[in-house]
Amino acid sequence: MKKRRKNGGAVSGRSVWGLVWFRFKKNKLAMAGLFVLIFIMLAVLLAPLYVDYQAVVSQKITNRFKAPNATNWFGTDQFGRDLFARVVYGGRISLFVGLAVIMLSFVAGCILGGLAGYFGGVVDQVIMRIVDMFMAIPAILLSMAVVAALGNGTGKMLIALAVAQTPRFTRIVRSSIMGLRNQEFIEAAKCYGSSSARIIFKHLLPNGMGPVIVSTTLTLGQVIINIASLGFLGIGVASPTPEWGTILSETKAFIRYYPYLGLIPGACIALSVMAVNFIGDGLRDALDPRMKN
Repeated sequence: MKKRRKNGGAVSGRSVWGLVWFRFKKNKLAMAGLFVLIFIMLAVLLAPLYVDYQAVVSQKITNRFKAPNATNWFGTDQFGRDLFARVVYGGRISLFVGLAVIMLSFVAGCILGGLAGYFGGVVDQVIMRIVDMFMAIPAILLSMAVVAALGNGTGKMLIALAVAQTPRFTRIVRSSIMGLRNQEFIEAAKCYGSSSARIIFKHLLPNGMGPVIVSTTLTLGQVIINIASLGFLGIGVASPTPEWGTILSETKAFIRYYPYLGLIPGACIALSVMAVNFIGDGLRDALDPRMKN
């Protein structure tokens, strides 16, 4: 069917997500953030194709503290290791562990928030009081406590950050479910004989995903910062495994004399978080039902 514009620019013949994408594309900052994030993720994902991992770990003291040049694009650190290689491979942990944290906490939050919002009563009280206890502790401090209990390691850090972010998703999903559970289509599903699980995951969650998706994108930026913070404090990814926060921690004593050691990984963190936040702002505007196009 041919699409046409009506009522000052509204586009007919589009699906709901088609309209969301149409609105999202009109936000220039959001599109810029999307392109930057895709570029960074492709650069770190395809790193083995253009950067030898030996450059990440091999030390050459005679090559230490070289400023950025044609051979070492980002210069070298105090051990003569190529900073470009370490930053590129370090982005794999900062970005993809961040995505894994978001996925785990998203799934856990959907399950807990769906149960609390749909059933209410005792189920809601028990789940939400536990969530309140976790939310009383700042996410980064809770992550530090879990890492301290489990020990260092990428997998343990992932679990710690997922535990810290799950309460936020649980609350957002619960509020979305509570606003939908008394709608007519839910009553029709109950009359049709649908099970509670089917109603939650087939009808309620898909229709209440707007606020959850926006929160997911905005939370990813916070998780990236938390990963870097744990690495900088020495309780995240252990050296010599590269990670943006760990790189900053290793070179902090030399940043005064060799600023590029801190500016480059710091710029990568800032650029990634800024891109994610631009995407989140664009999604928030695109999913706002009060917007007219």
